[in-house]
Amino acid sequence: MEIIDTKLQGVKLLKPKRFGDNRGFFAETYNRRVYTDLGVDAEFVQDNHSLSAAVGTVRGLHFQAPHQAQTKLVRCGRGSIFDVAVDIRKGSPTYGQWTGCKLSDANGVQMFIPAGFAHGFVTLEPDSEIVYKCSDYYAPETEGAIRWDDPTIGIIWPLQADPILSSRDVIAPSLVDLDSPFIFEG
Repeated sequence: MEIIDTKLQGVKLLKPKRFGDNRGFFAETYNRRVYTDLGVDAEFVQDNHSLSAAVGTVRGLHFQAPHQAQTKLVRCGRGSIFDVAVDIRKGSPTYGQWTGCKLSDANGVQMFIPAGFAHGFVTLEPDSEIVYKCSDYYAPETEGAIRWDDPTIGIIWPLQADPILSSRDVIAPSLVDLDSPFIFEG
């Protein structure tokens, strides 16, 4: 297992080992004992699987507020995405900063995103499937979002045309208008 720290404390990239032959490959995509030993510790209670049919579909930037905030372990099961985490913890030295990485079925890279970060992605290939673990259950009453294209964050999205967005993401507020429910705890 390869693990890479990002510029945002707690957000990590993980690359499980793949064992391949002429039939394809096998990879252990999650093992609590191994991940905990690597400092990637969360009790996951829900797995999600989403499909985005068109290239340029942007989903995010989303989060759930405490007491149902979610830590996520994200991977791409088919196709490829550019996955992003944004620090929204008040008082954090990296508040409002982002990190991003290409996740694909070919590279097998995963992104670990602790609670206190907004999450989003854009699809780079048609019919991209995203599979992710969450540390708390879906709770729509705690959902929050910030604009995917907020200029104060400055995410460099690899888009070739106008993005495909949900109505919710079109009207998401900017970071400066967010009263973040998360506090940095050092």
